Parts: sequence; structure tokens; C-alpha cells
Amino acid sequence: MIKSISLLSGLALLASPVSAQHAPPSEVLAVHDYVAAVSADRIEADIRTLAEFGTRHTLSETESDTRGIGAARRWIFDEFERISADCGGCLEVMYVSGTTFGQPRIPEPTEIVNVIAIQRGSLDPDRMVVMSGDIDSRVTDPLDGTSNSPGANDNASGMAGVIEAARVLSQHQFAGTIAYAGLSGEEQGLFGGGIVASHALDNGWRIKAVLNNDMIGNITGINGVTNNTTARVFSEGTRATETPEEARLRRFTGGEVDSPSRNLARMVDRTADQYIPNLDVMMVYRLDRFRRGGHHRPFNEAGMPGVRIMETNEHYDRQHQDLRTEDGRVYGDTIDGVDFDFAAKLTSLNVAVMAQIAGAPPIPANVEIAGAVQPSTHIRWTLADGRAAENLAGYRVHWRLTDAPQWTHSRFVGRTDEFTLENVVIDNYYFGVSAVAHDGSETPVVFPGPAGSFGE
Repeated sequence: MIKSISLLSGLALLASPVSAQHAPPSEVLAVHDYVAAVSADRIEADIRTLAEFGTRHTLSETESDTRGIGAARRWIFDEFERISADCGGCLEVMYVSGTTFGQPRIPEPTEIVNVIAIQRGSLDPDRMVVMSGDIDSRVTDPLDGTSNSPGANDNASGMAGVIEAARVLSQHQFAGTIAYAGLSGEEQGLFGGGIVASHALDNGWRIKAVLNNDMIGNITGINGVTNNTTARVFSEGTRATETPEEARLRRFTGGEVDSPSRNLARMVDRTADQYIPNLDVMMVYRLDRFRRGGHHRPFNEAGMPGVRIMETNEHYDRQHQDLRTEDGRVYGDTIDGVDFDFAAKLTSLNVAVMAQIAGAPPIPANVEIAGAVQPSTHIRWTLADGRAAENLAGYRVHWRLTDAPQWTHSRFVGRTDEFTLENVVIDNYYFGVSAVAHDGSETPVVFPGPAGSFGE
């Protein structure tokens, strides 16, 4: 029998057969502990170490143990190995690389080497959430691989955040897999992310979310604004892999602002409100900053949901600049431009999001909706089963007005594969469904149809 609920005056819920079911908790208490475990001091130490390699340019020295990107990536690899030793070997640490050449910023054959640490899930080990930061840095000339380029904020801050997240979350076990990624070649054209995305597809990694952290340590912008309580999250509105047929369907059913990446961004926003003190997330409805790029984009282009998390007020004198002073104006991405407490705050945001996604059951698949010229809306999905769904408490149906930026209404409906919202007219709202674990860990909301699909 199809379960159902009704809407009173458009908002208040009437009683339904589901009301007798025991709903999971509305928050995961352990997440507060994970957030509190993030250390600004450890992040500072890692940023300083990365900056002290002099340059981490993709075309820089690879043989030295103290300078260049080769030394930096080996140090990151060793740091992941040390973290793994502390958790009884819980991380699979590896290099994922490829050779690139004939590009405007990589004219000669160059090996692009990424460092990946994988913390396998106990129930669904091929389902992954990824936190990434960039290893490489640059100065004014994108081909200058020799000048000092400390890249303290761009992007030692993001890379240090990834390492710290591994320290914190590796002490705990989750149903799904968490991957910690140091990506290279970002400043030369997002090559490292493309290499890892291809490797993921070739090796059956089911990446459901990528949290790209690129510049998470600056709080004072070139606009004169100082703000340590706001972060931005960028996300694409429609899937990069959308087919013409899917675009036509979306035109008539909606979904322009409900790609999986956009609903991942909504989860990041909600997580900040619930778990991170004194942090508000600004959701920016754009793939990245205006006509600029980040390392989540190659994953989006491969069909994987991903967002960029970063500071709100950038200081362009500290990005992609030769170290110099001109007319009393200081240029360069040095350590004095990083606020370590803010970097820790954004790292804790990543930790909270990843713990929930990895701790949740499988993300709902095959979500469909019906209700044209009817008084009620019917939504259905595939009920997850098997070992991967051992932690499944049930599903939550969500809805919102079409111009609302965030999901505003929801109802836990239990372990079922369909639900009817009685007297809720499909024309007036957007709908979605999430999966919830017994401890309250919850997936991002999945919008019906190909527009919102996270895949299988």
C-alpha cells in the first residue's frame, strides 16, 4: 500500500500512517566531536611545511628532497602513511599519475602526480566521497617553475585541510569510503583532477561527491572586507554530461538548479548551519568564479558531483604573483596572508559533510516523480538492499517552493520505495528524497530524473 501525507494550508502536515514509525535522530552527535578535533595548530604547521618547499610549480624540481613539487608530493605521501600507521593501516596511500604535453602551460612532456589516500568503508567500499586540495603553486608567469612560489593560501591551505581531515576521520569507521586527494597540475589547466577522474572510472570508484578546497585560509579581500564567518560554495546548476534528450525533459519538468552538485552544495550549507559555530555558507549558483576554474570541474565533466569550497573575499595581490613590493604595495602568496583558525573552520566543515555522506546509506537511485493533472504528487525510488544498506533506517521526502534556495519541508517516510504527498500539487513545488542511517547520517537530496541523479 502506498503511504501518504497531506498538506494543511500549504504548510502544516496532517497525521499519516508513517507517524507511528520511529524516525532517526535529526543530528549526528559524533559529528560535533569530529568538528572539535580539527586543529588550527596542525594546519598551520602543514601550511608552513608546504610553503617552505620554495615552489611547488608543476614544472619545478622533482629530484630534490627540500625544494619543488617532487619533494612536496613525497612529503604528502609520507604524511598520509604516518596517519595510516596511527589508525592501524586504515589508509591505502597511492600515487595516481599521467603524462601531459603540448599544452600552453605544459609544452614539454611532464608527469602529473597526484597523491591519494583511501579510507575504505565497512559496508559500501566502492562508494566514495572525496576531499581534494591542490599541491601545486605558481607566480605571475604560469611557465615559471623556478622562482619562489610559496603558495601559502593558494593552495597550501586546502592541501593542509585535506591532511588534517584525514587525521581526524581516519580514527573512525564509516559505511562508505572517504578519499583524501592532493591534486597536481591545477594551475596549468586542471590536469590532475582529470587524471584522477579517469582513474576512478577505470577502477570502478563510485564517486558521489567531491569537495574541492581551493584557498580556504584568507579572510581579508582586496575589496577591504575582513570576514572570518562566511565561506562560499560553488556548484554547477545543470550536469555537464546532460544529453539533448535529458535537457528537453528538464525543460518541461524542472531541475535547472537541482543538479547533484547543486544539492551537494545545499547539504554543505545545511551542515554549516547545524554543526559549525559562527560559519555561514554563501551558495553561489555558478560552476566557479566568473570565467575561472577549479579542480572540481574535471570531476563534473566526468559525471561526478562536485563543488568548490573557499573563502569569500579574495585578495588578488596574493594570487599568482611574483614576490615583490611596488610603490609600497606587497605582492605574493606568503604565510602572513593566512588565517589558520579560518582554515580550520572550513576544514571542519568538510569533515562534517564527509562524515555524514560516508556514514549514510547508499544515495537514492532511480528517483522518479508523477502527478501531472492530479491533486497529489507521487515519488518513488529504488529501495537499497544488501550489505551496503545495512545501516538504512529509511528515506526522507523533501519539497520546497520552486524559487526557494533551500529545502524547506520534509517528512521521514521509513523503509519504503514510494510515497504520495496528498493534495500537494506537483506544479507548485520541487521534490526530492534522501536516505537516512540509523544514527541520523543523511545523504544529499536527490531531485527526480536524470537532472538530479547521483548515479547508481
